[in-house]
Amino acid sequence: MARFLLLQLRPETDASDAEHASILAATGLDEARVHRIRLDRENLPDGLDPADYAGTIVGGGPGCVSDPPETKSPLSARIEAACLSLMPAITEGDLPFMGCCYGIGILAHHLGAEVSKERYGEAVSAVPCALTDAGRVDPLLEGLADGFAAFTGHKEAVQHLPEGAVHLVRSDPCPFQMIRYGQNVYATQFHPEAAPQDFAQRVQIYKSYGYFAPEEADALADVCLNAPVTEPRKILEAFARRYG
Repeated sequence: MARFLLLQLRPETDASDAEHASILAATGLDEARVHRIRLDRENLPDGLDPADYAGTIVGGGPGCVSDPPETKSPLSARIEAACLSLMPAITEGDLPFMGCCYGIGILAHHLGAEVSKERYGEAVSAVPCALTDAGRVDPLLEGLADGFAAFTGHKEAVQHLPEGAVHLVRSDPCPFQMIRYGQNVYATQFHPEAAPQDFAQRVQIYKSYGYFAPEEADALADVCLNAPVTEPRKILEAFARRYG
């Protein structure tokens, strides 16, 4: 039985470990079914082929695809380049892929769409989202509530639908909350892995990263803990079930 490939982009060990645990919990996969690579610590193995895996999952991170190259740290540039190096094989082969937050920027940038901080950035919150007509009939979203809350917090966003992509989920602050390319390549702007306690912890970890004023962290964490966010994890569960 093929494993899933998990690429993690968070240099903060507590955040990376918590995200890993969240993804395992959401997908229902045990550790033996997931090849975890922390790109902040290791390079992609020579000859790694995403076609050898049941699917690829890319987690979130503090980097921004749209930052000017000269402002990116060597670590951020290396992480981004590693992710982008796999995208031709994934999109051309229509291989199962799920990009979470940072992952939608990677996918859209690879497809030639504009990713920037011009519009659609969202503060840390639980945002009301809605399925599009295409989303209602997508196999990964089958049975999902037509409207649901999802955790967001990002400085950049996809500015227009990439050519050839399908728009699956929208919100008022940020229209492109989930897209699909081909039949099997997915990405979300929201965090499908995060349960309320996960996002509350993440707020504390990233309180000095410019997403919000540090003194707001405790209040934002409380908001996250009490947010009715239940549906997004079902998307990762469906991804693992469909391709596993």
